[in-house]
Amino acid sequence: MIDSKTLNAWFCQEVLPLERALTAFIRRNWRVADEVVDIRQEIYERVLSGASNGLPAHAPSFVYTLARNHLINSAKRARIVSFDLVADLESVDRDVDMLAADRHLTARDELRRAQEGLARLSPRCQEVVRLRKLEGLSTREAAERLGVGKDAVERQLVMGMRALVDFMAGGTGKIVWQNRQRARKTRGEP
Repeated sequence: MIDSKTLNAWFCQEVLPLERALTAFIRRNWRVADEVVDIRQEIYERVLSGASNGLPAHAPSFVYTLARNHLINSAKRARIVSFDLVADLESVDRDVDMLAADRHLTARDELRRAQEGLARLSPRCQEVVRLRKLEGLSTREAAERLGVGKDAVERQLVMGMRALVDFMAGGTGKIVWQNRQRARKTRGEP
C-alpha cells in the first residue's frame, strides 16, 4: 500500500499533466458535453484508487486504459449504449502517444542537464564516464585506451556517476572522494 504523500506526489507529477489530453479524449468519446468534467473526476478517483496498491510503471497507459474502461462502463450503465460509441471506444489505439511532445521536451531538458553535469566533472572523470557509459567500452578497454589501471577507471566511474546523479537531482555535482567521506564519518560529520 502506497502512503498518501507518495501517492499525491505521483498524481501531481504524472497524472495532472495529462489533464488537457484526457479531457480531449473524454470529449471525443462521450456525447454529453456537460458530463465531461464529472467523468474526468471519476477517472481521477479510479486512478488514485488503483495506484494506491502500487504505482504503475507507465502512468499515461494506466490513465487512458482506466478512462476507456470507465467510459464503456458508464455508457452501458446509462443505457445509452450506441453500437457506434462502444465500437469507437474499443477501437481506440492504446499505443497512441498523446504526450509525445511533452516527453520530447522533458527528455531534451534532461539531456541538457546531463551534459551540464558532465561538463562539471574533471577532464579525466569526464573521459571515463564518456568511454564507459556513452561508448560502451568495458573497464579493461577504457583502461587500455587511457593508459591507466582498471581500478582507476572503476574509481573514476563511480565518483563521476555519483557526482552526475547528485547534479541531476539538484545538487552541486561535486565529486566527493571516498577518503574524504571516510574522514567525515570518522569525525562524526554527515
